[in-house]
Amino acid sequence: MSGPKMQLAGQRAKSLALIFLIVVCVQSDFVEPPQADNPLLSMADRQTRLPCHYQVEEGQKVVQVTWHKELADGSKEQIITAHFTDGHTEFGRYSGRVRFESSSPTENSALLIPSTEGSDEGRYTCRISTFPNGNFERHITLTVWVLPISSLEPVTLVEGQSFRVAATCRAVGHPLPRLSWDTDLPGQSQNRTSESGSVSSHYSLHPLRSMNGKKLDCLVWHPGLEGPRRISNRLEVHYPPDATISTASGDWYVGLEKAELVCDSGGYPKPQNITWTWKGGALPDGVSVDGGKLVFGRALRMNDSGVYECVVRNNVGVGKAEYILGLSEAFQHKDDSSDDNLLLIIIGASAGALVMVLVIVVLLVNRYHRHRNKKLEMELSEKTEEINSLSRQASFRRLNSVSTDPRVQPEDYALLRVDSRMKNSQSLERPTYKDSQSTLAGKWGPPEEVEVDELGRPIVWHDGRESLRGAEMDREKEERRRRVESYLKSSNMSLDSGLPSSLVPLKAQQDDGVGPREPDLGHLREGDSPHEEDWTPTELAEQGHEDDDGSSSFQISEALTNHFYYSNGVLRPRPHSNAILLNPRGQII
Repeated sequence: MSGPKMQLAGQRAKSLALIFLIVVCVQSDFVEPPQADNPLLSMADRQTRLPCHYQVEEGQKVVQVTWHKELADGSKEQIITAHFTDGHTEFGRYSGRVRFESSSPTENSALLIPSTEGSDEGRYTCRISTFPNGNFERHITLTVWVLPISSLEPVTLVEGQSFRVAATCRAVGHPLPRLSWDTDLPGQSQNRTSESGSVSSHYSLHPLRSMNGKKLDCLVWHPGLEGPRRISNRLEVHYPPDATISTASGDWYVGLEKAELVCDSGGYPKPQNITWTWKGGALPDGVSVDGGKLVFGRALRMNDSGVYECVVRNNVGVGKAEYILGLSEAFQHKDDSSDDNLLLIIIGASAGALVMVLVIVVLLVNRYHRHRNKKLEMELSEKTEEINSLSRQASFRRLNSVSTDPRVQPEDYALLRVDSRMKNSQSLERPTYKDSQSTLAGKWGPPEEVEVDELGRPIVWHDGRESLRGAEMDREKEERRRRVESYLKSSNMSLDSGLPSSLVPLKAQQDDGVGPREPDLGHLREGDSPHEEDWTPTELAEQGHEDDDGSSSFQISEALTNHFYYSNGVLRPRPHSNAILLNPRGQII
């Protein structure tokens, strides 16, 4: 449709432009159409305008206008004429079908065909008769398009038929339209054209029940149309019914109420005739047919069992189905829906309870572990504090006591061994040595008197009433160590200072092969063993000045007497309940 309209609009625009130019530039000539031969396209059943407009010059006048149509044999057929004094006249079959566009045909001679027909197609001539210049003509070739007239003829098919035509599409128009099919069905199309100007298309296939209701559309194509014209169609395939019997009740038992059987027929067209039989005969009393349903209007009885048959019919064929009804004697009333709902409720409650139990267990386990960890932390803290406390107490005891535990081996302490001659030595009866170089201080000591015990060793006295603190405890410990080493060294020096032979030092006896060799100071830690060069006369003199009138020698002698005893030539510690034993490395046993 847009094609002809666009062509007509373009021609009109060109004509107006040319008219304007001619009016301006030319004084006497055709304003419309500008050319001698002009093509024109029109559509059937619509108005067609044949343009013709002559512009006269000064002193010239249009006397008559005449329109002709050329026939197939070359002759001309007069259509209409207009005289400037006699008016216009229509001729032959065009009478009443054509008219001038203007009321003054001599000024504007355009011809109108209100309802164009296909037979109006041809070559037209507009002749203008002027005075005194003579005749002027314009030729217009009119083409008339006839929009297609289309139709579709469906065919009813039956399942099982051979390959055949399923639908036929026809169309008439000028120029001839083109036909096609829009479908998903497997098939073939065949087009035919007749001499009368019509075209037809046939679509063939092998009919199946699955094709019933499928799309089979015809498309008509024509240049006068903006797009293809669609003729909708659905394929129709008839097939016999396929009967089936279904029931809403799963269990059949004597006493069942509102029991029924349903017959599903299927087929196309849908069957309207449905019949029921029981054991090949009439139905039991109290049983009725309601459409496709067999309804038991009473409670089931034992004699209702048997074979029930459903028969359905349509215009194609017949379908049958059988159902064997078996009944149990026991009356069993079951509410399936209630049981299902109860089962769902039980399952839901169990799942919820299980989830709650799992949540509670997780919380309890978490709480138990946190409480246990907290308790372990507290116990660990208490144990740490207790160990620290015991370590401090052990430190105090090592400083303030002498171990006399008999479990300790003799080599863990600095035992002073003497031979059997010491028993008879007079030095044990002598409590002190005065003004002698064989005393504790020896030749390096001070001249005043130093108290010694019965073995000739300086007495060490420890005042337990003094309060010991960090630095004082270490200092006193070091002083005691020095005093013990000084005593031992003085004892070893007695050989050179004129002491009795009963006080021979431990090392001298071991060197002579008397008794096993023992360490000098077993109770001291490693690296703390005294060395002879570390003890100078100045240090011994300072120790002598620190002791008050020989009280330190007396204290050492008293401590050795109270805490040690002599056995088999070895000085051993006395047992004591509060004693703390130290191994040679200085560790608590």
